[in-house]
Amino acid sequence: MTELEKSVKGLEYCFFDDGLAEAKQQALKGCGKFNAIDPSDYPAQRAAIKELFGSTGENVYIQPSFNCDNGKNIHVGEDFLTNYNVTILDIARVTIGDYCMIGPNTLISTVGHPLSPKGRRAKMAQAKPVTIGDNVWIGGSCTILPGVTIGNNVVVAAGAVVTKDVPDNSVAAGVPAKVIKRLEPEE
Repeated sequence: MTELEKSVKGLEYCFFDDGLAEAKQQALKGCGKFNAIDPSDYPAQRAAIKELFGSTGENVYIQPSFNCDNGKNIHVGEDFLTNYNVTILDIARVTIGDYCMIGPNTLISTVGHPLSPKGRRAKMAQAKPVTIGDNVWIGGSCTILPGVTIGNNVVVAAGAVVTKDVPDNSVAAGVPAKVIKRLEPEE
């Protein structure tokens, strides 16, 4: 099994692998292309993101600078919006629903590294998908860790570090993030 195949299956893999490095190089080029576009040229920005991402809704609004590890593992719905300096480390799949907003300086990561120094010296990693539902607002400077699922109609407060799943119709805040309020679903 290749290191890329291992990463897709959620198994431990070596991130110095040539196949993974090639995918990352393509993402770096795609992000560079997007970040160099005049921010007032929305059609060109949208075209660059549609080329970079695995799939998108029709309306996608991303402020520069945006960075990712692969791009093709990012799947976003309709009316997706990020503010400045968002990073998505998409070694595994990142699925984001419709009508989602992400605040500035936020990190969504699907990848982690071993606790063992020997494993880190061997350049090992493991990836787990991240899923974010519809109508989610992630505040500024948040961190979403590997394997997390955030439900529908959720607000993640600024500065939160989401280490565990967040249920539908809730507000999560803190480090680590905890549900601090339940929201009534809208009709």
